[in-house]
Amino acid sequence: MIDVIVAGGGPTGLMLTAELRLHGVHVVVLERDAEPAPFVRALGLHARSIEVMAQRGLLERFLSRGRQHPVGGYFAGISKTAPDRLDTAHAYVLGIPQTITDRLLAERAIELGAEIRRGRELVGLSQDEHGVTAELADGTRLRSRYLVGCDGGRSTVRKLIGVGFPGEPTRVETLLGEMEVTAPPETVAAVVAEVRKTQKRFGVGPFGEGVFRVVVPAEGVAEDRSVPPTLEEVKRQLRVFAGTDFGVHSPRWLSRFGDATRLAERYRVGRVLLAGDAAHIHPPVGGQGLNLGIQDAFNLGWKLAATVNGWAPEGLLDSYGTERRPVAADVLDNTRAQMELMSPEPGPQAVRRLLSELMDFEEVNRHLTEKIIATGIRYDFGEGHELLGRRLRDVRLKRRRLYELMHHGRGLLLDQTGRLSVPGWSDRVDHVVDVSDELDAPAVLLRPDGHMAWVGEDQQDLLGRLPEWFGAATA
Repeated sequence: MIDVIVAGGGPTGLMLTAELRLHGVHVVVLERDAEPAPFVRALGLHARSIEVMAQRGLLERFLSRGRQHPVGGYFAGISKTAPDRLDTAHAYVLGIPQTITDRLLAERAIELGAEIRRGRELVGLSQDEHGVTAELADGTRLRSRYLVGCDGGRSTVRKLIGVGFPGEPTRVETLLGEMEVTAPPETVAAVVAEVRKTQKRFGVGPFGEGVFRVVVPAEGVAEDRSVPPTLEEVKRQLRVFAGTDFGVHSPRWLSRFGDATRLAERYRVGRVLLAGDAAHIHPPVGGQGLNLGIQDAFNLGWKLAATVNGWAPEGLLDSYGTERRPVAADVLDNTRAQMELMSPEPGPQAVRRLLSELMDFEEVNRHLTEKIIATGIRYDFGEGHELLGRRLRDVRLKRRRLYELMHHGRGLLLDQTGRLSVPGWSDRVDHVVDVSDELDAPAVLLRPDGHMAWVGEDQQDLLGRLPEWFGAATA
């Protein structure tokens, strides 16, 4: 029997697969498409996702293939510089096409021993108290202990387990593609700058190798949104908004996306779970979608591995939905707000100007920036120290940096006192005695995802908290 079937080989599914393999879980990825998608929907990683890669020793791979950009201007495209002293050692946006992100995560999963089966479409499933039976389009049946649907906004898994997906349907649609242009680059830049004064959903910019990325509002909402737009449709809309089609030609690919906003009613039904776009969809403003999915996987991976490996405390797997569903709800709300602020209508434009004034206040700018880059998230671990439930940034220790100690996906007791211990949990929690000028706490217990599960210096208090996240002590 397979331990976990991951349905969907996008960034969420691949990140989850790598996390499970860190803990020796037997994973099979089922991906419907025979080849990786050629189109680039997402363009980068925000600070929290960059931290995730650093925590697993992957960041150098991504940095070598991306470009660092300053944080700022991501909330509804309102141009503001980043607030000072963001709570991260990675205060930048990493520009990297999703196609490269997918490839790097696939390479990582395969290095760790995962099996990725392409051209395999899941069409049915059933479950019992012992496992899940997955039925594929070719008639093959596979048996696993758990199954995770990472199969996108039209998730087959979500539909098969009967989870509702309430929210709002697409109201406005946007065309997207990569193509060549005949107009001089300086002409393109000048026209785009003028159009974007009133139409924030418009853009034509160089994407490398003589290709331009084109984003333009559609005429309406297509009856069948799975059908790509035509080049003529793109030209027509460019002329509507810019007065010119820039001589676009030779498209590499064309696509369309909407502003539908939906959130799964549950993230788990028995032995089947949902992650990424299968659990939530929203407009792409702010570039949060891919990042949200990667962070879902980072939260779920160690918990599902602990469950498969038999040491998970009661309720650990359910904490995935308890923690991540509110995060997704907040992203849905901030993207709803951003879409309103990007409307060319007078009312939303007036609100946009007012919010732009408010963002000149440091704390307002910080609050909205942290929503986009996901560094302000705090899970509810109950009452306690102000750091409890937050993730700890990559602080510099006396001998190394914190994230260098987290590559293996285990828990970590960072002990600045030298007086604590984790007897009975050394197979799941590393104990590191070191100090940092950046950490104002005697000791912290970090979960494998870097969130602080305990803060203090009392050994008995620590021993009371360890079982809540890391199960029973071994003899």
